Amino acid sequence: MAITREEVLHVARLARLSLPETEVERLREQLSAILDYVKQLDQLDTRGVVPTSHAIEMGTPFRDDVVEPFGDREALLANAPDRQNDCFRVPRIIED
Repeated sequence: MAITREEVLHVARLARLSLPETEVERLREQLSAILDYVKQLDQLDTRGVVPTSHAIEMGTPFRDDVVEPFGDREALLANAPDRQNDCFRVPRIIED
């Protein structure tokens, strides 16, 4: 499955990566190779496999839902590069 140059640049932009032009082609080839490898899974007969099955039996760990204090609010917010009241303030990343 071939990845286009534009798709590599789009993914890089979403990840906020600045790629030199020499890296774009290398990443295009590598991502295409990864997808080609994953595409081989289409050849497997998975009709009898439950989607959430595991190689070993795994139980669900249950515990009581108990509210516990998280930590000193001011000490935690002291690490915020930008804060608004009692919240971390982060740049908007959702595109309109």
